[in-house]
Amino acid sequence: MLDMKTKLKMAEARAGISETELAKRLGTSPQALNQRLKTGKFTPEDLEKIAEALGAEFVFKFRFPDGTEV
Repeated sequence: MLDMKTKLKMAEARAGISETELAKRLGTSPQALNQRLKTGKFTPEDLEKIAEALGAEFVFKFRFPDGTEV
């Protein structure tokens, strides 16, 4: 399983933006964003804002072996 910092780096690359640009879009500093990435602690609301800044959709769900998603 990938950690949040790795996932975010991959998302930035896919969106074609730097961490500095993402921080700017989120209204924070690159240093503050980097610190948050070190802890990996984000609320679902934080992740929705990050996704929006990346031009993506944040999806949070549990998927069971029978295909059921919650």
